[in-house]
Amino acid sequence: MRAVGAVLAAGLLGAGCAVASPGPAVTVRDGDGALLAQVSLPSAEFAVSYRNSLYGTRAEERYRVVGGGRFGLVELAADQLAVLEEYYAVPGPVRAAPDGDRRAWVADPAGHPVFDELAIAATALGERTLLVPGQAPVPLPPLVADAVADGVTVVLDVEMR
Repeated sequence: MRAVGAVLAAGLLGAGCAVASPGPAVTVRDGDGALLAQVSLPSAEFAVSYRNSLYGTRAEERYRVVGGGRFGLVELAADQLAVLEEYYAVPGPVRAAPDGDRRAWVADPAGHPVFDELAIAATALGERTLLVPGQAPVPLPPLVADAVADGVTVVLDVEMR
C-alpha cells in the first residue's frame, strides 16, 4: 500500500504540485518525513479545507507565513455558522464572508497560534485539501496509502527556498 501512496504522490508532483521557484513553499510529508507534495506560495497565504466531522459541512483554516518557515492561523471560515460559533468557539464576532469567498462565514481564531509544522489527519472522511492561491487544490488523502484508516496524518510545514 505504501507504494500506491508513493505513486500517487509522484503523479501529483509531476502534475505541477512541486515548483522550484524561489520563495516559500508548503510541503506535505508523511509521518516518516518523506516528501509527498510541495507547493510554491505565490503570496504568503494558504489554507486547509476539510469536511467538519460534527456538522458535515466544509470549513477552512487559513494561514499566513510569518517568517523563518513559521506560519500562523489568521482566519477560520465555514459554510455553517455553528462550526465557527460552537465547534471552534471563536472569541469574537462571526462575519459574513466577503463576496467571492469560498465559504459563507469567517472569524478570527483564538490566540492566532503560530506553527513550525502542523500534523493533520489525512483521512478520506475529512476530505482535507491544501489550497494555495493560483495553484490547483491538493487533496491530502490520496497522498497516503491507507487514507481510510484512523490516525493517518501528514505534516505541513513551510520551507524557505
